[in-house]
Amino acid sequence: MSGFGFNLITSLFPFMFLGVFALVMFVFISTFIKGAKQSKINRNSPVLDVEAKVVAKRMAVRGDHSHTYYYVTFEVPSGDRMELHVQGTDYGMMVEGDTGTLRFRGNEYLGFTRK
Repeated sequence: MSGFGFNLITSLFPFMFLGVFALVMFVFISTFIKGAKQSKINRNSPVLDVEAKVVAKRMAVRGDHSHTYYYVTFEVPSGDRMELHVQGTDYGMMVEGDTGTLRFRGNEYLGFTRK
């Protein structure tokens, strides 16, 4: 009986391996396509300068603490909010409550000048 189970596992292993490989490739390709689409949207969007207020900041650590991503939420006078990915140097210079001019294109942060 144990020989039958072993043979079943060894005969299914190539299919399981290919299935996992296909899933990983699908996720990789999907992520790449999503990023390329967003990049195209950003390139085709106008650069906007708007009055904004820093209302929140957060960090996300990924890759077993090897990379930190920084995000800042801005609020415009209409009350709309947007969270944008910023560089660590910009993140460190902003404090919740800061007001100024936000420059962005699509969902791409281009700068923030405090008043």
